[in-house]
Amino acid sequence: MFVSERMSKDVALVYPDDSVAKAFQVLKERKHSQLPVIDNHGKLVGLVTEKLLTEVSPSKATSLSVYEINYLLSKTKVSDIMKTDIFTAYPGQLIEDAAFVMKKNDIGSLPVVDNANKLVGIVTRLDIFSAFIDIMGVNEKGARIVLKVEDKLGTYANISSVVKQFGVNITHINNFIFENAVEIIIKLDTNEVTEIIKKFEEYGYVVLSVAKK
Repeated sequence: MFVSERMSKDVALVYPDDSVAKAFQVLKERKHSQLPVIDNHGKLVGLVTEKLLTEVSPSKATSLSVYEINYLLSKTKVSDIMKTDIFTAYPGQLIEDAAFVMKKNDIGSLPVVDNANKLVGIVTRLDIFSAFIDIMGVNEKGARIVLKVEDKLGTYANISSVVKQFGVNITHINNFIFENAVEIIIKLDTNEVTEIIKKFEEYGYVVLSVAKK
């Protein structure tokens, strides 16, 4: 699954010459925590975040009036406060690689740029969550079975062989490794899994969970 398949093309953004007041407004209206900054050619030049905007905004303890605060925010440009050392993604990047960058650097989204550094989209944590749900097949009809198996060669092939005996299709399959054991999660296109589960148990697989939808 690629970033281009999960990213949003409707990107809330600002320009370097936009005021901080406008950036605040866009953040509030679109309910985002950060905004890409692009130039007049559509190229990504920076990023302005809710944290940066908060830092530049006068404290509530200030003696300035509301009018003076609004004046300052309207005169301060996005280019004065934006970050230029930013992480990005590209359309052909795998979604899990984008997720790794976001987690490693504790960021909520990645601007997506093409080879010319033009902004083409944005991928957020919500997009990652949505992709994970789809990868696991949570919202699809059928049974999701969690098996505890030994970490050895041929296990996947054996599980597929068991399912095939019953004329059932595996629509999703994932695994998680815990020390010497593996949890394999399979999603089948049926809820009639009683006999399949019995066969799994005959092979020594431990059925940890069965969820039907």
